[in-house]
Amino acid sequence: MIQAEKITKRYQRREGPVLALDDVSLEVAEGEFVSIVGPSGCGKSTLLLTLGCLIRPSEGKVWLEGRSVYDLSHEEAAALRLNTIGFVFQTFNLVPYLTALENVQIPLYLSGLPPSRQRERAEHLLEKVGLGDRLSHKPSELSVGQQQRVALARTLANRPRLILADEPTGNLDPALAKEMLDHLEELHQEGTTVVMVTHDPRLAGRAERQLRLADGRVDGQSAAL
Repeated sequence: MIQAEKITKRYQRREGPVLALDDVSLEVAEGEFVSIVGPSGCGKSTLLLTLGCLIRPSEGKVWLEGRSVYDLSHEEAAALRLNTIGFVFQTFNLVPYLTALENVQIPLYLSGLPPSRQRERAEHLLEKVGLGDRLSHKPSELSVGQQQRVALARTLANRPRLILADEPTGNLDPALAKEMLDHLEELHQEGTTVVMVTHDPRLAGRAERQLRLADGRVDGQSAAL
């Protein structure tokens, strides 16, 4: 499904260069649920964003379904992100002046789906996550858990084959964190490939396989218990 080949990422800071990723290679098969663990600042988020076609590596290649993503044109890479990858972040990034329905329709609009199909798909997804009665509510009118579910519905709008989750439970209480992990496991069971970054070994243990990142390098990997 996705492969990183000797990727290195350097940032230039005022105090000098920072090596965020150092010759990282990894492979995630289609349908896997993989967690990437490690302490804060070890390069986990940089790695995830690099896999997601959002941060170009200084060196190395990223392959997604056989395509070298950083050799694509800007338009081709944008289409690949829109139609293949779903992102789940700590912050929900909902548009505050749009309703729940309209927030979920955003990727459907960008993909060129007719308005009637956009609404039909968005309504279906919101009903699936238990928000069929909150279609016209704006984010400020929803609880944190409900906002989380709107964001998840938006992530699923274009039926992504790969979900990249960056500390998806970081801002949630234990009950909501469990709900999010349950959703990710359900997607995995339906055949979606899931790569999740977390600093919490208990959450990482929900995945099939773990990769440990330390000082920008893959330190080792193990099967989840």
